[in-house]
Amino acid sequence: MHIKIFFAVLLGAFILFSCSTTQHYAKVDDSLNKEQYSESIVALESVKGKIYNPSRDTVLYYLDRGMLSHYAGNYQDSSELLNNGERAIEEAFTKSIIRGAGSFMVNDNVLEYAGEDYEDIYINAFNALNYYHQGDIEGAMVEIRRMNIKLEHLETKYDVSRSELQKQALADGVSTADIPPNPNAPSKFSDSALARYLGMLFYRQDGQDDNARIDRENLRLAFANAPNVYRHPAPASISDELKIPTGKARLNVIAFSGLSPVKRSNTIRIPLPDGHWAKISLPEMVSRPSIVDRIEVQFDDGRNFRLEALEDIDAIARDTFRNRQGLLYTKSIIRALIKAGTSSGLDAASDKAEGQLGLVLGILSLGSQAYAEVSEQADLRISRYFPGKAWVGGITVDPGIYSFRVNFYGSSGNLLNSRDFQNITVNSKTLNLTEAFFLR
Repeated sequence: MHIKIFFAVLLGAFILFSCSTTQHYAKVDDSLNKEQYSESIVALESVKGKIYNPSRDTVLYYLDRGMLSHYAGNYQDSSELLNNGERAIEEAFTKSIIRGAGSFMVNDNVLEYAGEDYEDIYINAFNALNYYHQGDIEGAMVEIRRMNIKLEHLETKYDVSRSELQKQALADGVSTADIPPNPNAPSKFSDSALARYLGMLFYRQDGQDDNARIDRENLRLAFANAPNVYRHPAPASISDELKIPTGKARLNVIAFSGLSPVKRSNTIRIPLPDGHWAKISLPEMVSRPSIVDRIEVQFDDGRNFRLEALEDIDAIARDTFRNRQGLLYTKSIIRALIKAGTSSGLDAASDKAEGQLGLVLGILSLGSQAYAEVSEQADLRISRYFPGKAWVGGITVDPGIYSFRVNFYGSSGNLLNSRDFQNITVNSKTLNLTEAFFLR
């Protein structure tokens, strides 16, 4: 009985120690909510050592700091950070392939974080905006092409890992028949309306009219092919983007609202024939709902137009996560079955043995069960500062200098926030793209 109490205390202490906390983000989040973006960077740096493990969380730091720098208008810094994050994701994913299925007995928390698919995808979207703000249209188009290439390979990204995992499972005596069916249907998302929209604008600016039209049609196809994540109509304003009258100019506004999902743990216990349980603890994404319901652009001269929803980044993040979640499910099941099998074997040996040997085997069995319990902790790491939704719109005007306001409204029609843009030059034959955000 004393031994059982000891392991129960050990279990509780380990879980309390292991649980990730978000309290260190409080100052960062507070600055972000107050739209003090430069201050949010200072706050992040002040707690950097408490949040990020330098050997395992490099990707997270680059993404969080890179996105905060983007909001602060530090576009060169943001670009460097997001580029570093993209390289770190590629290196970490390559390492995971090299390690192969042999690492499936290791809890993901102790491995290098390789980023979620949506993080890897949207790095390029925001880097494209970084390059645009720095006057580098060619660099922006390169980022969009990289984003489209990643989207094309999403469906097959984990095929090698799945195959190696199945081989390793069989080698360790776990039959695929022992693994309950995966409840996570794979994602069918393979194209981004945001990528196509930005591509259309950048190609238009570069004079590549055919490529601009192709991206506009692909934008419409993205909506048609993935109704599970595009639950709203494609923006009607895209019909006007490629027919700007001679001598006129086009002002485009892209806005971002809310924040991307975070993770929580979902623990599942699978009963075994010998009376033991196999525990698995999986991460699942949960939304951080935005309070923004609509966005309107109001000019000083009284003209206005409403922005239309383009991309639900939150929905795409949760949808694409299902691809990796299925792999994590299988990996966790196999690991749990092997651990449970070890405990069962020790129990059986303890029952047959006598005296001191039986006691030792019983202790080892309890230790094995305690280890299986405490070592199965979901990896809840994820970047926190990608936005949750993208909105777009445009208006054709005479070339000139304009002042306008981007208003963010709640569901009851109440004004939540305004972003003022003063004396903005709108030229003909150029891309005039303004970016606004309210991350609540």
